[in-house]
Amino acid sequence: MRPHLRALAASAATAATAVLAAGCGFGFGSLSGSGSGSDDWSQRHPAPSAVGALGREFAAASPAPEATVTPRPGSWSDVHPSENYRVVLLTTGDDRPTKALVKAVEDWAGDEDVDLRTVVADRPSDYIPSITKAMDMAPDLIVSAGNDLVDPLAMVTPNHLSQPFLVVGAELAEPTGNVTAVDWSGASFRGEGLGASSTYDPASFTAARCAAAIRAGVAAVLNDLTGIVIWLDQH
Repeated sequence: MRPHLRALAASAATAATAVLAAGCGFGFGSLSGSGSGSDDWSQRHPAPSAVGALGREFAAASPAPEATVTPRPGSWSDVHPSENYRVVLLTTGDDRPTKALVKAVEDWAGDEDVDLRTVVADRPSDYIPSITKAMDMAPDLIVSAGNDLVDPLAMVTPNHLSQPFLVVGAELAEPTGNVTAVDWSGASFRGEGLGASSTYDPASFTAARCAAAIRAGVAAVLNDLTGIVIWLDQH
């Protein structure tokens, strides 16, 4: 295990202890809610489904695990989540790319009448506890925005395979089947101490591309095309 991941593992153990001690009163980050849902998510609800179908050129065939697919722009546009879709937006950072991604997710949730709750990790020590907080809410999907969450997600997600995750504007180096990512050459942050790609370009996080990222990613998840990277360079 890489040294920085060993350090994160130690932080995870400490954070887990703190979470258990605190019970429901998380003393980090912040939580907000929006969307159509008025319930507190304490009641079970039907499993989400896709309303509408993917275009034939979204993926040529059922992709292999960790495969990269380059869908035709707009081939996801007819897919929408079913009623009362519960999503947690997990985010950190106030840089321009992260803000653009967060706005895109919020706009998408408003357009699709999604019940969206947001968990913000304010500092590095919050990263893993915030992921735990998001999972404890038992959403249909956790959407991650912010490069600093990539390594913590790489540690946590393999141990929670029943929880779907969507990473927008970055990707995990070795995702498990429950983690889907949407990326492009101007983003392509993979963590593991590698830093940003040489092609990283904050200007590539346009409103149109970020909007495409959340819509294409959710369309893939709703159609069980998970554990892959969706590449948007053609958008």
